[in-house]
Amino acid sequence: MLEDLNKTNVQWFFRTLLPALLLSVVITTSCADKKKKIVLWSSMRPVERALLDSLLHKFSTTYPRYDFGQLFYAPEEARTNFIISGMAGKGPAIIHGASDNIGPFVELDVIQPMDTLFTKTFLNRFLNTPLKANTWFKGHLYQVADRVGNHLCLVYNKDLVQKPPQSISELIAMGEKLTKDDDNDGKPDHYALAWNYTEPFFAIPFIGGYGGWIFNVRYEPTLNTPATVKAAQLIYDLANKYKIIPSECDYEVANALFKEGLSAMIINGPWSWGTYLKAGMHIGLARIPKIDETGLWPTPLVSPMGYSLNKNLKGKDLQVAVELIKYLTRPEVELQFTRLSGSIPSVQSAYADTLVSGNPLIQSAIDQLMVGKPMPVVTEMRWIFDAMRPGYQSIFTGRMTPVQAAADMQRLAEKLIKENRE
Repeated sequence: MLEDLNKTNVQWFFRTLLPALLLSVVITTSCADKKKKIVLWSSMRPVERALLDSLLHKFSTTYPRYDFGQLFYAPEEARTNFIISGMAGKGPAIIHGASDNIGPFVELDVIQPMDTLFTKTFLNRFLNTPLKANTWFKGHLYQVADRVGNHLCLVYNKDLVQKPPQSISELIAMGEKLTKDDDNDGKPDHYALAWNYTEPFFAIPFIGGYGGWIFNVRYEPTLNTPATVKAAQLIYDLANKYKIIPSECDYEVANALFKEGLSAMIINGPWSWGTYLKAGMHIGLARIPKIDETGLWPTPLVSPMGYSLNKNLKGKDLQVAVELIKYLTRPEVELQFTRLSGSIPSVQSAYADTLVSGNPLIQSAIDQLMVGKPMPVVTEMRWIFDAMRPGYQSIFTGRMTPVQAAADMQRLAEKLIKENRE
């Protein structure tokens, strides 16, 4: 009887219980093998995104239970989408971008402070000069930089320009020779210079060149000034009086003219230099030409770029994201981006490398950086851009004079700041 019972139990085990146990193991293993995802958003150009892909793949071998990926958004789109997704409790683990994102992100509580996540030894590796690399705001670290600068320079085609102009008067004189109407239809086919001058970010350097600026020390707008009027008048005159830049020009038009050899020079930032080099162009960098009237160099906005962590990230995912940031800011990794696109590393040892000191392009970019002004990380910076755009662009459509536009910019800036701070 006992023998029969044991035999029956064994048969029942193999027929019923064992398949159930095996199914359980399969389900458990399947759940365990389902990888978690760490996604990074950036606005890097294609040439850098390919490198980032390879770095993420290499890093993934250390964390086989995670998938690492990236998603591209244009800067404004990245900022808006990250805010929306972060406030909804979602979004990528990491966002890479310029430091002026930090103010809005902190105020809207979509990124988390990182000063307790990284050791002092790690943070002491980063630059403090010529530009403070990592971004602190309201007493906390919110961005770990992988590069510094992100600023505008004069980029010139060495096949067309042997020596870049040092002053606006030299630029105008050079422009008279370089600007040509090949088919005699009254419209130039070749220009001395092209750039996205109707966008405030690309016009602000000239305000500094006339001795003005966009803020005072209390971050109150200072746009209705003679410096703003003169800067706007100069840019208008380059297009309509001297006619050495296109009368209408946005970023894509300027970029195309320069790449096709139809503009000898362009004012652009480091996000573009790798593209020009990859296209086989022989480019040089220089400071934006000095303002003759003041003797001052134009002052482009300079800022670090780097990584911030989503407020919703916690636990093991947070730990892995922190390790990824450490990996992406290793000196040897930063120098890979430097080699590829001419970016200025944020880590002291990489900044001191011969790849930086021996590269004329990077040294010229650093030279321009030395006369730039740090990009304010306060949210008011966004409202300044929004306030400048309508009035400033109205100058080039003939709706406003520079004097009228400067007053309109100031009025709208004060209005936007007041409405958003109440």
